Amino acid sequence: MVDKKTISFEEAIRELEDIAEKLERGTLSLEDSIKAYERGMELKKICSERLVDAEAKIEFLTKAPNGEVVKSTVKKKKDESPSKQAEEDLF
Repeated sequence: MVDKKTISFEEAIRELEDIAEKLERGTLSLEDSIKAYERGMELKKICSERLVDAEAKIEFLTKAPNGEVVKSTVKKKKDESPSKQAEEDLF
């Protein structure tokens, strides 16, 4: 098992896919299935956190009124979902 702080998004996804395959095959014991499910939930949380972090860092280009291209960083408001804030930033 890899430490939460050191596992990359890609590693977490690969491990999550492996767990899903094992569970789908149905060859694990009940106890092992439960452990695999618990690890899968940990990995899902890690992936979600990594995606939220990445979304906060996404930069997009906008055109200023003078025609100059400006690089901006998407920033979420605390009380809004990321998709709603991103939509407002774009329009």
